[in-house]
Amino acid sequence: MNRQVALVIMDGVGISNNKDGNAFVNANTPNLDKLMNNSIPIHAHGTYVGLPSDDDMGNSEVGHNAMGCGQIYSQGAKLVNDAIETGELFNHSTWKEAVNYCKNNKLHFIGLLSDGGVHSHINHLLKMIEQAKKDGIKDVCVHILLDGRDVPKTSALEYVEILENKLKELNDDTFYGRIVSGGGRMNITMDRYEADWGMVERGWHTHVLGEGRTFNSAKEANETDRKENPDIIDQYLNPFVINNTNGTIEDGDSVIFFNFRGDRAIEISRAFTEENFNKFDRVRVPKVYYAGMLQYDSEIKIPEHFLTAPPNITNTLTEQLIKYNINEYAVSETQKFGHVTYFWNGNKIDKFSDTLETYERVDSDIIPFDQAPAMKAYEITDKFIDAIKTNKYQFLRCNFPNGDMVGHTGNYDATVKSMEAVDENIGRIMQACDETNTILLVIADHGNAETMVDEKGNVVTSHTTNPVPFILYGNNIDNITFKQGDFGLANLASTITDLLGVPSNPIWKESMINIKED
Repeated sequence: MNRQVALVIMDGVGISNNKDGNAFVNANTPNLDKLMNNSIPIHAHGTYVGLPSDDDMGNSEVGHNAMGCGQIYSQGAKLVNDAIETGELFNHSTWKEAVNYCKNNKLHFIGLLSDGGVHSHINHLLKMIEQAKKDGIKDVCVHILLDGRDVPKTSALEYVEILENKLKELNDDTFYGRIVSGGGRMNITMDRYEADWGMVERGWHTHVLGEGRTFNSAKEANETDRKENPDIIDQYLNPFVINNTNGTIEDGDSVIFFNFRGDRAIEISRAFTEENFNKFDRVRVPKVYYAGMLQYDSEIKIPEHFLTAPPNITNTLTEQLIKYNINEYAVSETQKFGHVTYFWNGNKIDKFSDTLETYERVDSDIIPFDQAPAMKAYEITDKFIDAIKTNKYQFLRCNFPNGDMVGHTGNYDATVKSMEAVDENIGRIMQACDETNTILLVIADHGNAETMVDEKGNVVTSHTTNPVPFILYGNNIDNITFKQGDFGLANLASTITDLLGVPSNPIWKESMINIKED
């Protein structure tokens, strides 16, 4: 069609008919109200993005994978579920090497303790602890990261109880398993995109060095933190160490990071494995066998050892556009920059083309997101509009993290404000598209902001299984209509190539539009 196509991804904004706790519907969003008149709902969860079942909520990683490659790959939890069920995981050389390395020492598990299924699943941890005992491991230490983000905000002790019951069942004269340290996932260890290395440093001191406030149990740590900080939710709980557990990480130990999602696993993996690491003073670097549940970055091989092979995503949209000399532009702030680059391009850290791909990143603030709900939407928009007006790029994309990142805080009023900031900036982008005859697409990668309370009135901080909007806007688009069909995020790639007038890859999911020739 010889027109620019601009894609706006509203991270974490789904569609729900329930107005209670719906920060999307209840916000003042005149621009989105107008845009929704030319939209269709599409799926962004479950099997539509490669997750085990349609009861599984979507997430940003698999959502951007699906949008960027036009296909559905088995992802995260499903890969690990299959590997455990078939026994492949425990027959893998990495598992055997990890077990043999620490036969006379300790096997450590570090990861997110919940059944949210976005970054990890508690069932995977329980199965590995069981197998470790069968394989002759005598000493198991578990370092728990508490969720409250992909699961109810104060549900940590439910998962602690499940884990402690399993350890109690397994513990005997030949085996000693216990929780040795922990803290909230947004306080320690699970930083991403190098937004706050201080989180990883706190995790290192907690898990490796055993430094921090001590308690007699994870339950005591949790209850004390809540008593001292009544408004605290699980993801922000302070680091803790359990007394008299001998849980520090030492030479000759093995460490398994049991998260399967990569973005929040890369930095702690680097701290364990990089010889010339310089992001913080590690004080002491134990000689351990370190493995990830998956290889979190296959391009730069972080980590070297992993238990389950990640999906090998090929034939992406970017690869197809490069064949036709299409210039691309991508921008977001730190929190979602990797999603419009690394995940969009099929988990590839490097560009496919240095000349045809341009990336810009806006640095995120290091504060709780509900304290500044606009986040960096205005700065992202400034850069996005400047890029649109250059007429240099045929395809441009940006991500507004607000609905997801502010929604995860559980602060409904702040999330409403975040949606109003997104709406204002989408209005600015609409005007730029009008001025440049650019076609604008608006989509979301999964739900979140539209469901911030449940049917009982409890605060919800997690993603949802709701559909998301797919919006089409621009001058003179009467010849473009939506097809009827059961569409998901993977149908976006063919839709974009149709609009750009280049062939789609025949293995992709079909386009969501019809274009009537003049």
